[in-house]
Amino acid sequence: MLDKLQQAFWKALTPDLLPEELKAPAEPGEHLSAEIVAALGGVDNLKAQQPVALTRVRVALHDASRIDRQALTDAGVVGVMALEGDVLHLITGLHAQG
Repeated sequence: MLDKLQQAFWKALTPDLLPEELKAPAEPGEHLSAEIVAALGGVDNLKAQQPVALTRVRVALHDASRIDRQALTDAGVVGVMALEGDVLHLITGLHAQG
């Protein structure tokens, strides 16, 4: 019983890492600070964003080559996980939900 509860808990915190359709429009400030948006190439480079688990935000970009990784680090992003199709997971810590 405890195993099933633990599995459900971890599955809820860590959804699959495959790119999926992002439902949230790219609104700066909703899940990302202005500094992070600027490091991603500006608001015009964002297609969509979506919080994923408690510590990540998934973003879809028009052009992933426009990101500034040093500026992302300076803005508090702990890590960047690139997925296919100009989709990134930004590992932000507990700031992902708000």
